[in-house]
Amino acid sequence: MNSRRTTAVVAGVLFLITEVAAVAGLLLYQPVLTDANYVVGAGSDGRVLLGGLLELVLVAAVIGTATTLYPVLESHGKSLALGYLCARLLEGAVIAVGTVSVLSVVTLRRGSAGIDDPTLVAVSKALVAVHDWTFLLGPNFILGANSLLLATLMYRSRLVPRPIAVLGLIGGPLICVSATAVLFGLYDQLSAWGSVAALPVFAWEVSLAVYLIGKGFGQSAGDAVPVARQLATA
Repeated sequence: MNSRRTTAVVAGVLFLITEVAAVAGLLLYQPVLTDANYVVGAGSDGRVLLGGLLELVLVAAVIGTATTLYPVLESHGKSLALGYLCARLLEGAVIAVGTVSVLSVVTLRRGSAGIDDPTLVAVSKALVAVHDWTFLLGPNFILGANSLLLATLMYRSRLVPRPIAVLGLIGGPLICVSATAVLFGLYDQLSAWGSVAALPVFAWEVSLAVYLIGKGFGQSAGDAVPVARQLATA
């Protein structure tokens, strides 16, 4: 397996890891996110800590997709490739802030030793609010932006079939529009409308991952030039 094929497989696997880790982490966090009295209750710390671990895996995979793809994307548009790299790094940083806020609730609960203190509940709610905002900004606004950048590069370069890239071109802006609607209170992020708006970008990342793992990068026009020169001079 050549280095280019290896890069494609690694990037595809990392994209799949982001999907699995994101969903699993959010599900494991539910006791903290849905129970305002979690901080003064019995708690499910092991479950929440596992969710935090998966969020760290998510952050690593998010950063990994960008750093793995950048050397390939750079030759097809350095500015867009650099923008994608920076946006992906920012997404990982925002997710990490949300992870810290949730794990801080666990620390508060352990330190309270079952004390029913309204102040603890208020602080816990504030930390959960931080997570909720990072969840909106990172996996929605910033994800939408970096999806649009990557899909544009993939569409222009034909590194993947254009129908796959079109999913990103649609899904990126759509999830940003949906996040804006959530920002102004038109509906909840975890609602039917929010889920529908997230489907195209989810389909984009999964289809991209499957294609990269199964087929690798397609040969763009730019990639074909060196080959043609080699044939001409042979």
